[in-house]
Amino acid sequence: MPKISKILLLAVSVVLVVTVFLGVNSTGVSAASEPQDGAYRQINVYSEVLRHIQTDYVEQPNITAVTNGALRGLLESLDADSSYLTAEDYKAYKADKGGKAQVGINVSKRYGYASVVSVVPGSPADKANISDGDIVEAIGPADTRDLSLAMIQLLLQGQPGSELTLSVVRPRKSAPDKIVLTRVAPSLPPVTETMYENSSILYLKPGVLDHDHVQQIEVKLKSMPKAGNKKVLLDLRDVAAGDMAEATRLANFFLKDGTIAILEGQKVQKQTFTAEASKSVNVSAPVVVLVNRGTAGPAELVAAALLDNKRADLVGEKTFGEGAQQKTFELPDGAALILSVAKYASPSGKKLQDEGVTPGVVVASNVDQGAAVDDEAGPVESQAAPTKPSVTVDEQLSKALALLKNKAA
Repeated sequence: MPKISKILLLAVSVVLVVTVFLGVNSTGVSAASEPQDGAYRQINVYSEVLRHIQTDYVEQPNITAVTNGALRGLLESLDADSSYLTAEDYKAYKADKGGKAQVGINVSKRYGYASVVSVVPGSPADKANISDGDIVEAIGPADTRDLSLAMIQLLLQGQPGSELTLSVVRPRKSAPDKIVLTRVAPSLPPVTETMYENSSILYLKPGVLDHDHVQQIEVKLKSMPKAGNKKVLLDLRDVAAGDMAEATRLANFFLKDGTIAILEGQKVQKQTFTAEASKSVNVSAPVVVLVNRGTAGPAELVAAALLDNKRADLVGEKTFGEGAQQKTFELPDGAALILSVAKYASPSGKKLQDEGVTPGVVVASNVDQGAAVDDEAGPVESQAAPTKPSVTVDEQLSKALALLKNKAA
């Protein structure tokens, strides 16, 4: 392809992405606003950069790779959930029917790479001592820096029994560990129920906020004695999966009125989700919610709703920061954009994805993330990381129980 044709191809691609952001339809451009004018002026800058790449770079560039990298970077500069998928990637994305075997990690993108948000207890990843906050540098031979979040999530799935090789960078360790995991069919345990303080505190721990687990919580809350001598400890640590509608339903169990969450975007009309008295279950029992940096998405919505409505105390660490609604835009060449079109906010107006949720009582996790390792001898390959030291006292749980113990039922 002639150089000028390649340049025009990339320029057209950039224009196409910009016009999607600005809401331009196929019939033409509406009256340009100031932000639109500014965006279009940037196209001149893009063209100048492309000209230098094409004419002055040390060698003939791979224009397709340059285009894909530019578009991927453009989307990921917005937020972790926005992605550019090439035509080949989008074909694989559409063909995926879900329900495949997994290794038990929830991921997002941070620092340009895949970041572990949370780990499913008892999963292959958990047994390999992968922890929230670890960075997945590569999945097999593929560098996650060069992959969209959608494709990262797709690569983590596979057939039951198939192997997956991850290069994992851990805190305070300079070289990545190569960890081989075997995918297994996903299996989430039921909601954990434990009684503390002479059965005066009901502890509930869901692994995910889907319909089944929220339904289990509802049943357990309804079975509490009506005398009001019970308190609730809801453990949302490392809960990063689920459904926002189910999260809204869960928050409503503890609220008879008030705002639960707000959803709004540039072209998404503002929606305010409010509690309904008819859907509440227990609006009087004292409640404490445990959160940590692995608390994300639906779990953050619940935590923020109960905190802002002064219905519960939050104990633990600042949450991950996730909570956007995506829409897929198909492009003429078969590629696609997955774009965040609206964000969830707490009743006080704080956007979950931008700010996360900060507990009123901050207690750091006492799980050791691994001692410093000297890698002067070079990279170390291992089937699994060194075993983490056992934790005898859960300080976050202890603090939450102490708070509840001092609350009047």
